[in-house]
Amino acid sequence: MKGLPNEERQRLGALLEETPQAEVMAKIPQFSQAEVHNLFPPPDQAPEALGTLVFNMERGVCLEELGDFLEACPAVRPMDVILANELDDGCVRSGGKNTTLELAKRLEMNAVFGLEFIELVNGEDPKGFHGNAIFSRWPIRQAKVVRLPEQYNWYFDRQRRIGGRLAILAELDVAGKRVGVGTIHLENRTHGPGRRAQLEAVLAEAEAMFPGMPVILGGDLNTNTFDGRDKDAIQAVAGSPELQRQCLEDVAAWEECLPAAEAAGYRLLPDKATATRRKPLPGGGHLDLRLDWLLVRGMETGESRTISTRKEDCGFARPGSALAAFAGEELSDHNAVWASCTL
Repeated sequence: MKGLPNEERQRLGALLEETPQAEVMAKIPQFSQAEVHNLFPPPDQAPEALGTLVFNMERGVCLEELGDFLEACPAVRPMDVILANELDDGCVRSGGKNTTLELAKRLEMNAVFGLEFIELVNGEDPKGFHGNAIFSRWPIRQAKVVRLPEQYNWYFDRQRRIGGRLAILAELDVAGKRVGVGTIHLENRTHGPGRRAQLEAVLAEAEAMFPGMPVILGGDLNTNTFDGRDKDAIQAVAGSPELQRQCLEDVAAWEECLPAAEAAGYRLLPDKATATRRKPLPGGGHLDLRLDWLLVRGMETGESRTISTRKEDCGFARPGSALAAFAGEELSDHNAVWASCTL
């Protein structure tokens, strides 16, 4: 995906002082592009089930370690499809790399990338692109970016960006069978009704794009059970064991997007109340949240599991690998979610 010079990025960003986000984004064609890389031939044999992974990769900052994790972790096997969030393209913080393309080549998977934000804070960024991706062992026949209804303008945030949340939908050819997949990133800086409006937009697009097909959607739905713009609400949860329990056990009662998906015929995974995100708290420690989901329709689902990305849980790391030498506490502040989806 072609980048923009920093001077042009900053000029376009400055328009947001007086111009609606959608009008500025319409001036940047990259926001509507689904960048497909069909790099590798399909496997020789058709699978009975698709091993599908949802993984927020926290910008791909620990790219080598993430690659080691995906190659060596037994809990992500088999791995046919990855629905990924937060991957950089041309950002200093992740070494200026196209993290989607590098990971696709390393894993020998096809990929499609969609641009979520253009970062403006660091003028040294070669491109400053940040988005989401789908990785597949099977050919990607078509793909599209779905821009979600705006719930928050990130230009006026300390992170200062152009853009907004999105989903990527793609049709896969799995040994002659058509399967629809999609990666989704809903807004954290909004409330339950805002996330429902965004997910309903994705479900409508999936209905239109994947008629009669089995469908697997997934990603970081940011199902916080609170309004992410409300710092007092976050502090209240941090100080209340009952509200913390609600984040894990009663999330579907508070996050309207989840019953909306079920009403559309999707099964939610994981079906156990396990944390998928560790949100750091200002006073130390972290808040366990249940944010990352798989939504499956028209397929039988088998085993599902949540996989820790903490270094202390990576005992499978190969000697001499970047993962074995990793000195940080975690590869991502999200765990990964895996499920088997029978064709």
